[in-house]
Amino acid sequence: MATHFIGIKGTGMAALACILHDQNVEVTGSDIPKYIFTQDGLVERNIPFTTFDAKNIKDGDTVIVGLAFDKNHPEVKAAYENETCQVYRYNEYLGKLLEDYTSICVAGTHGKSTTTGLISNVLKLQNQTAYLIGDGHGAMPEEAKNFVLESCEFKRHFLAYHPDYAIITNVELDHIDYYKDMDDYVLAFQQFAHQIKKGAVIFGDDPHLKTLDYKVPFVTYGMEDGNDYQAKNREQGDFGMKFDVFYKGKFLSHVELPEVGDPFMQDALGTFAFAHMMGMDPKDIVYGLQGYKGIARRFVIEEVKDSVLIDDYAHHPTAIRYMIDSARKKYPGKKVVALYKPDRYSRLQAFLKDFASAMNTADKVCLCDFPKNAVREDETITVTIQDLMDLCPGASLLDIDDASAEYLNTLTPAVFVFMSSKDIYLLKDKLKKLIEEA
Repeated sequence: MATHFIGIKGTGMAALACILHDQNVEVTGSDIPKYIFTQDGLVERNIPFTTFDAKNIKDGDTVIVGLAFDKNHPEVKAAYENETCQVYRYNEYLGKLLEDYTSICVAGTHGKSTTTGLISNVLKLQNQTAYLIGDGHGAMPEEAKNFVLESCEFKRHFLAYHPDYAIITNVELDHIDYYKDMDDYVLAFQQFAHQIKKGAVIFGDDPHLKTLDYKVPFVTYGMEDGNDYQAKNREQGDFGMKFDVFYKGKFLSHVELPEVGDPFMQDALGTFAFAHMMGMDPKDIVYGLQGYKGIARRFVIEEVKDSVLIDDYAHHPTAIRYMIDSARKKYPGKKVVALYKPDRYSRLQAFLKDFASAMNTADKVCLCDFPKNAVREDETITVTIQDLMDLCPGASLLDIDDASAEYLNTLTPAVFVFMSSKDIYLLKDKLKKLIEEA
């Protein structure tokens, strides 16, 4: 009897599979045959996975179903029809697993993955800490006391969690194929806030988070005056970032980090606030922040000869704007080429002008079309990649192929920022190979 994952290459699913493997659970899985970066952690642990087939469901299995699969999927159907199997949705199983630990949920529109990675790296200096990050990585140390997990608001999935503590990074409308409007989106975060058991840390510069009702003690962090934790004397450049942390107006610590970008500074400050609330010494917190090695597909930098290749999961206009700005801060004076592959038709249609405005902050715009398996959510969704092209003067339409990589190679030297929740990183790999071989 095994725990079988349907859709094991999903970012959260892969991380959870690694966690259960670390708990000495027999884990199996299935997914599409195409390579996805999240499978690397599975391969490292020798977790077996294969292609979808109803025959993968065995008597007595515990089956964890990825959130992208409905009951008509052959394996899902077989699991529910097998009375000897226990079947859970991904978030349902996680909600159950959290009960065994001091649980810390990281929620928010932007910055969840990075903040989860930062908090796990800092808290482990105080106690053994398990983590689940939406980049496909998860780990469960044998003596873990804390469990930090990225908690996604899509379709209100994070309402399966009742954490001891939570940090909420920001609230900006997203997932408009599910949420009716901003009020509905904010309501989901209000519902989540009411499920926190012991304490919360919130980004106080966010206008929506300050209006929510919290049933537990909470502290705020941000750049603006009035926050409990505030970053002052902020500097950014090719050296990284520097700032001073003040708590209720009193200086706590100076922080210097190699990363750049306003989002990372916010995430680092939020992590500092949370760890300090949990009783950690400021010096230990800074040490933990400085030991952070990054996570997959979050502003991952590769310097290749006289060019720079940056890979990021950015798939929202605000995130794209921040990524391009961060690239300019890190590499002042260099040409910035922004590349984007959209994931959801509804998101592009709702934020079309915002996407164009963000992309146009780069020196050169390159776009890839939607994945072939992307579907239009309903008959009102008519947007195409050409609509975005028309709003980006001089934009080039590329594919994930050798010809596109050859074209990008003619733009060197440059800082190339590859952004998408999809497989645009494969084009980055092709370009890297060409530059190295030149």
